[in-house]
Amino acid sequence: MTLPSLDILGIGNAIVDVLAPTDETFLQVRNLPKGGMQLIDAAAAEALYGAMPAGVESSGGSAANTCAVAAGLGARVGFLGKVAADQLGQVFTHDIRAAGVAYPTPPLASGAPTARCLILVTPDGQRTMNTFLGACVTFGVADVDPAEVARAKVVYLEGYLFDPPEAQAAFRAAASAAHGAGRKVALTLSDPFCVGRHRAAFLAFVQQETDILFANEAEITALYETDDFEQAAARAVQDVEIAVLTRSEHGSVILSGAARHAIAAQPAKVVDTTGAGDAYAAGFLAAWAQDLPLAEAGRWGSVAAAEVISHYGARPQASLKALVAAGAPA
Repeated sequence: MTLPSLDILGIGNAIVDVLAPTDETFLQVRNLPKGGMQLIDAAAAEALYGAMPAGVESSGGSAANTCAVAAGLGARVGFLGKVAADQLGQVFTHDIRAAGVAYPTPPLASGAPTARCLILVTPDGQRTMNTFLGACVTFGVADVDPAEVARAKVVYLEGYLFDPPEAQAAFRAAASAAHGAGRKVALTLSDPFCVGRHRAAFLAFVQQETDILFANEAEITALYETDDFEQAAARAVQDVEIAVLTRSEHGSVILSGAARHAIAAQPAKVVDTTGAGDAYAAGFLAAWAQDLPLAEAGRWGSVAAAEVISHYGARPQASLKALVAAGAPA
């Protein structure tokens, strides 16, 4: 088997994030589900953008964030996702390549604009996301290059991309190409509302195609339709090779076969939880790609997540390599 030339290939929504601080009342009067993600159309996006306080714009998207963070940890990373040939598309392309991520997907020449996610951050650090998918929905099987997939040790798939039917077909094509080349498939469930919309399809993909599963407590219990985390965790480890389950301030649990690793959360002042799960996945996969023990991969994930939630935005502002090295086991 040919050695991989990439550690991680992410596939997901290529989105520009707009983050703004707000209060509970702003969410309540607009009936926005706090802490969740909802899809909105172009008109709703324009109205909400106009009503939001001044914010910060930056390239985002769940898997794209993971790729950028993993690259910052020294991993060799690529990303596939669709933008339009417009200003925001140029911003996204520049940002992800500047982060050290290979990005070969050609832009959409005409039609829908580049996607954007309007993120409202309340004083407790919780983020409420309102996403206009725009050009993202055009991503399909034709955008999945089997050769690109085959050169990565693991292909990392973003659950948010499950909404468009074409993207589900692209997921299956990517998984087929990965397994055909002897590589691994990782999936993040992304959001409990997303799981609720596509539970049967998600469950089938987890059971049939997924080697490494990332989920938080709300997502994994939604997938298995139970209120009991331990019951959901037991189901997950039966379905996948490695289950990586995050529990916010309670840390994370990594399950593989009979092995169970409890990982403590790193100390952090919570400013904005946007991208915490993305950063954790990045740290975990960057360490896993180096064949480090699962517990150490979990520590890398916790370090990355703690850095990201300490400031606005989902991309790190400090050297993750230095932070990981500072707490390395003797």
